Amino acid sequence: MPNLPHFLFGEPSSAEPTTAPELITSLPPHTDLTNLSVDELILALNHAHTRERALQLLSQSRSMCENLAVLIWHSFGTIFTLLKEIMEVYHLLSKPDLTEKASTRVCYALALLQCVASHPETRVPFMKAKIPLYLYPFLNTTIKEKPHEYLRLTSLGVIGALVKVDDKEVIYFLLKTEIVPYCLRCMDVGKGLSKTVATFIVQKILMNEEGLRYCCIIADRFFAITHALETMMERLSEEPSQRLLKHIVCCYLMLSESPRACLGLGRLLPRMLNDRAFTDLLRDDPTVMSSFKQLLRNVHENRLRDDEIKQGNPKTG
Repeated sequence: MPNLPHFLFGEPSSAEPTTAPELITSLPPHTDLTNLSVDELILALNHAHTRERALQLLSQSRSMCENLAVLIWHSFGTIFTLLKEIMEVYHLLSKPDLTEKASTRVCYALALLQCVASHPETRVPFMKAKIPLYLYPFLNTTIKEKPHEYLRLTSLGVIGALVKVDDKEVIYFLLKTEIVPYCLRCMDVGKGLSKTVATFIVQKILMNEEGLRYCCIIADRFFAITHALETMMERLSEEPSQRLLKHIVCCYLMLSESPRACLGLGRLLPRMLNDRAFTDLLRDDPTVMSSFKQLLRNVHENRLRDDEIKQGNPKTG
């Protein structure tokens, strides 16, 4: 894990004051924070005895305060406080000792980071400060208990917020920091929602030209991705999920856009994709059904081209 970046708080917005707000110097231990403003709740994060409740109330205020991300990013010490909350449970990630209470508290901090990752003004500074790296330990754990799963899912939500907007810079950052293996681990050990979000992230990476090249240029990397997709397909027979199947199909489709990968898919595409039980899950979504049919066409046409090349009679035109 790298050291904390020297500058965590981003560039001051021209619309925001450049001086730090006056800090609340003291708050009674049993202060009721329910009626405090967002600004006051952010300041309450500076106090150990009000921090947990302030985290909870702020995370619940995300949809009601459009500028919450900007306020969090530009307020003095807030990002550092959120990172401190995150790092305090690192030592429990390889143990079953992590409690739901401790996990929930960290999830409040992660939810606020997701807010920052989602906002157009703070997304890029958030990424350039390498804040997502502090979430990777939560994606790397193999423990399946609820407290660990909560952290896994909420951390994936932060990364998912970054990739929702098509931004090459975000994809390059995630590739450079090796997000794909972490997503594959979540696809293997995570519960349904974690699998779905992790697969969505991989899908968004594959939709980028550089991301597709990254995933297909090394055979072991390609096989790891297809193995993870196939394993999830097998488990879908026990717990059907139309949403997860949709992302799996889209991942296969994007892989089929690479001639080299498409050739491999001719041998590795799960037979279950042709099972009626799975195709029935797609029938209610014409877009996904169209993607599924295009996937099969890509694999079939690529196989024909390869056979023609081997026979020394490639088609022209």
